Formats: sequence, C-alpha cells, structure tokens
Amino acid sequence: MKLVLAIIQDKDSNRLTDALGDQNYKTTKLSTTGGFLKAGNTTLMVGCEDDQVDDVMDIIKDNCSQRNQMVAPISPMGGNADSYIPNPVKVEVGGATVFVLPVDSFFKF
Repeated sequence: MKLVLAIIQDKDSNRLTDALGDQNYKTTKLSTTGGFLKAGNTTLMVGCEDDQVDDVMDIIKDNCSQRNQMVAPISPMGGNADSYIPNPVKVEVGGATVFVLPVDSFFKF
C-alpha cells in the first residue's frame, strides 16, 4: 500500500478531489501554507494500492495545471520600504508536488 501526498494550489483542489472521487479514490484534504508566494495551498492525502499509484499520478497531472501569474515582489529586508516601488513579476504557479510513501499498515476504526 502507498500514501500519496500531493501539494497543490487551492484553485486546483476542488477539481482534483472531484476527479479522484469519480475514480473511487478517497482523499483527506489539509489546508496548508507555504512556498515561494507564501500563499495558501492544499495538501491531499490519498491511500491506494501499489498498482494504483500510476493512475492516481495521471489524475493529479491532468487536473493540476501550471500557469503564469503576475505578483508583486516582497519589499527588501532592512531597506527603506517608503521608496520601494515593486514592479510585478511573472511567476509560474500551479502544478503539483507529489510524494509517494510506503505504508506498513493501515487501520480504519
């Protein structure tokens, strides 16, 4: 058995959980924060059999698109923030960071 941890952008979470549910994969959704933009994201935990990992990965890949977004950079530390006028920067957001972990045992009470 495997535990798939997928860290995705909030905008992709509903679409992905629906797609996984359509294929009868049960998920646990955690609200998390982090990454380059310090923005909210979602971590999904999916338990599956070893031979289902590729199917779960395909569903994640199909539903978590990467896209470009304009963001204002964070003001420099220690500098005078009054004179700092940030120019928006285009960054790539979205996609998924996925970890696949072995599960020694599983219990449901």
